Amino acid sequence: MVKVRTKDIIEKFGLELIAGEEGINRPITTSDISRPGLEMAGYFDYYPAERVQLIGKTELSFVETLTNSEREIRLERLCTDITPGIIVTRGLDIPEELIEAAERESVPLLRSKQKTTRFSSLLTNFLESKLAPTTAVHGVLVDIYGVGVLITGKSGVGKSETALELVKRGHRLVADDCVEIRQEDEDYLVGNSPELIEHLLEIRGLGIINVMTLFGAGAVRSYKKISVVMNLELWDPKKQYDRLGLDEEKMKIIDTEITKLTIPVRPGRNLAVIIEVAAMNFRLKRMGMNAAEQFTNRLSDVIEDGDHDDR
Repeated sequence: MVKVRTKDIIEKFGLELIAGEEGINRPITTSDISRPGLEMAGYFDYYPAERVQLIGKTELSFVETLTNSEREIRLERLCTDITPGIIVTRGLDIPEELIEAAERESVPLLRSKQKTTRFSSLLTNFLESKLAPTTAVHGVLVDIYGVGVLITGKSGVGKSETALELVKRGHRLVADDCVEIRQEDEDYLVGNSPELIEHLLEIRGLGIINVMTLFGAGAVRSYKKISVVMNLELWDPKKQYDRLGLDEEKMKIIDTEITKLTIPVRPGRNLAVIIEVAAMNFRLKRMGMNAAEQFTNRLSDVIEDGDHDDR
């Protein structure tokens, strides 16, 4: 499925369409942007035609030094059947040869008033966000004290009810039931809710509730970086659960390894409080304070002191 087309960047950045209107539905497949200076000098051996081409003051001033025939040939070679668009920055005047070639090959020729470097940065960020690898996970995403907590578990284990309790305790809901996740950078996962179910929670026996309507705009947010996964599972008496917190389990989402905690569910356990404290403890660990390690070190010291006393 095509994620970004040329018309999307026209709308996003308010670009002026100069020529090649027939090509505005061309797909953009990479966030890389090309500054075709070498091509204008005549070197087309490695021309990345599938990228958006960005032309600034430097390239246009060089074009003016070319003969009419050189200018016509090289500007025409910039316009291929896979080029998603050519953007001229700073609101500069565009050579007539480029306008004619773009119209002939149906390559969208666009103009921006922004400076080249600034526009290149904005466009790259926009394309990286839109073209990032994505997946969807069954679970609930909540912002707890600034930590993005993805709550997973089998259907009916109590994810949505726990999220409701967390919202009541002042935390913010990002998504319920289905969490759309995109990897915006290496080791950087961002989750959001599908538009259809944004701000909604489904509670069995109660139905669908609108969290923003009930608790206000401060109880929701549109997206959040995912820092930790907390998996709820029904208590298994035969299973050994981590009682110290020294073992750190990992879960892979797309290409990113993320910390995963398994929380057993049984009557009488307040899951919302446990998850809240787990999120605070996760923050402390990132700040260099690990209670489990401190306890283990103290225990080792006590054992060593005992050994010395025996001697």
